[in-house]
Amino acid sequence: MDNNNSIADKINGARLLIKSNFAELEVESDQQKQLPQPPLVKEAAGGSIIKLSKDFSDIIKESDYLSLVNERKSHRVYKNEGISLEQLSFLLWTTQGIKEIKGDNYATIRTVPSAGARHPFETYIAVLNSTDLEKGIYHYLPLGHSLEFIKSVDKLEDEVSTSLNGQKFAGKSSAVFYYSAVPYRSEWRYPEEAHKLILLDAGHVVQNLYLSCQAIGFGTCAIAAYDQKLADKLLNLDGKEEFLVYAAPVGAV
Repeated sequence: MDNNNSIADKINGARLLIKSNFAELEVESDQQKQLPQPPLVKEAAGGSIIKLSKDFSDIIKESDYLSLVNERKSHRVYKNEGISLEQLSFLLWTTQGIKEIKGDNYATIRTVPSAGARHPFETYIAVLNSTDLEKGIYHYLPLGHSLEFIKSVDKLEDEVSTSLNGQKFAGKSSAVFYYSAVPYRSEWRYPEEAHKLILLDAGHVVQNLYLSCQAIGFGTCAIAAYDQKLADKLLNLDGKEEFLVYAAPVGAV
């Protein structure tokens, strides 16, 4: 009985997380305390930098919006086809690209919405099969629209599948998009409600990924079932101030 009560308490707590309680919150935010805001993006870690193009004219296969919406679906089977640097650039730009910086580095305006324009995500790519890039882990640098090479990984396909709870189809994709959250970017403005907002924002990002994949003849499948510790370790994340919240393999279909 005690175990049942514990589970019920957890369920009720989770339900409260997804409800709106803005009117009841009285905690003063760090923004209201005039504490320095966190950096808008994570800095490069010192790896080699690859500049990305914003010329996507040669890779778009479908631009009719209604067709994209109607044909979008999750794909778990991919062709054995490498993803090009231009295709990766397109998917990165349409999911986390920075269009404008507001004020004195106050906020970024991106290709997806985010509560308070806080944009708490970092994008990492496990490149498995590319026509232009070597296999390994990369980090997207949105301010310069560029990729940073982080590290090579032995048996990367296996490591990717293991990090995603043994989902082998992910290791057969061209690349896996890993989205980490840096919670304090949102907590600085929204102390208690930030965590609900972060998860809502994650949906905005990955829906753009679905539609963008469809536009270039690729497919994806959003994954929320992953091994937190193994995934964070694969991406060199500390698991506290930054940790994985979403993943999505991408490949030609």
